[in-house]
Amino acid sequence: MVFDVSVALTWVLFIALFPMAFFWWRRAYRIVIQRDFSEVALKRGVSPPNPEKFAPYEVAINMIAAAITTVVIVFVLLGRLNYDSWTAIAGSTIWCKFFANFVLGRHAHVGAAKPK
Repeated sequence: MVFDVSVALTWVLFIALFPMAFFWWRRAYRIVIQRDFSEVALKRGVSPPNPEKFAPYEVAINMIAAAITTVVIVFVLLGRLNYDSWTAIAGSTIWCKFFANFVLGRHAHVGAAKPK
């Protein structure tokens, strides 16, 4: 049997979708249900002065990314998506979520003074 790197990377990406979707659903749950704003709009691990203001945006980002990832997982398991489609959707979702969180974190900290 010959080791194929592309098959291994495909499996790594697919298996990685499960914890990513779980953590994104859990973050949305913590913000909406438990009213825990400790992970909202983080910049270098620090929350903004008013995280409640940015919580709806953080919830939307997490829920949209988690929903798309969950749909991709289900469709791959059911055989409804071919390799090129599901990897493109999953990769785009991951990058868009990271960029959206980055932008939200920077926007939330615009008025905050830098500690010296």
